[in-house]
Amino acid sequence: MLPSSHALHLTGTLDLVAGTLILSMATLLLLLSVPFVSLSAIAVALAFLVRPRPVRIPVKGRHVFITGGSSGIGLAIARRAAAEGARVSILARSAARLKEARDAIRLATGVDVALFSADVRDAEAVAREVEAAGPIDLLVCNHGVFTPQELEHQDLEEVRFMVDVNLMGTFNLIKAALPAMKQRARATGLPASISIMSSQAGQVGVYGYTAYSASKFALRGLGEALQHEVIADNIHVSLIFPPDTETPGFAEEHKRRPELTNIIAGSSGGMKADDVAQKALGGIKTGTFIVPCNFEGTMLSIATAGLSPQRSYLMAFVEVFGAGFMRFMGLCFQWNWFSTIENWHAKKKSM
Repeated sequence: MLPSSHALHLTGTLDLVAGTLILSMATLLLLLSVPFVSLSAIAVALAFLVRPRPVRIPVKGRHVFITGGSSGIGLAIARRAAAEGARVSILARSAARLKEARDAIRLATGVDVALFSADVRDAEAVAREVEAAGPIDLLVCNHGVFTPQELEHQDLEEVRFMVDVNLMGTFNLIKAALPAMKQRARATGLPASISIMSSQAGQVGVYGYTAYSASKFALRGLGEALQHEVIADNIHVSLIFPPDTETPGFAEEHKRRPELTNIIAGSSGGMKADDVAQKALGGIKTGTFIVPCNFEGTMLSIATAGLSPQRSYLMAFVEVFGAGFMRFMGLCFQWNWFSTIENWHAKKKSM
């Protein structure tokens, strides 16, 4: 039997509806896929652009030289590196505290570390100790001093002391170690590392940290330029940005903070030295240029990425798309800080 005209019309209508639905769904899927295709294209572009290339820097069996290694973060990094099979050398000023640190590392890991004593401000003394230690594979410039005070009230000798230790001391260490590090990297064919301990106060200026922040911000410029100079020698630079950390000197430093500094910086979460050491060593082993140590630090690293080197295309993706939001958050923080300062001064005037 031949189909009726009604049946043919119904079948044609159903086919038209089905075709329209399929076309609509295809169009919708295409429209929905455009952002994903665009994002994928950006991710591919970032994977091509990021420099230097990803790297793995081995620790086991290699010479790790750590300044400020007798206490705090430096001691914690030394202990972790020794536990991972590194040949560890630590440098500090106090011979007695160095021996205590060696005993603590031996007790924790069963490994002996080499001890070297020098003031990092003394370039000749540093050069002698570095030469005596032998070629270095991983240099950790962890030394640092911190004396908070408003610049108006701070003695210039204290300012010079912080700059000399935090900045010039780092120059002295790198200058002394670099020639042999280059030769060592060429001889072994393995990547080497220079890591520099900065601070979150080296990413954002805070009331009462004028001199300290200046000495730590300078390390960023040192690190960025140095990475350009040593990348051809397979040496990789890392800048570590810890927050307030529970170290032997932290309690005393906290007592000296101006009242406003405590109000503004009091919300910043402190960390255990061993937790900072874990983050630092992890960043060093991957050659990460900016190494944050907590969530707040990660937000700061995105907000201040600027023209810094970036190995990870995923992190580059976050930086590219998170920059605008982090700028907005930064403005909110600045509004809060300036409001706090304004209210504090108004309260003082009314007393």
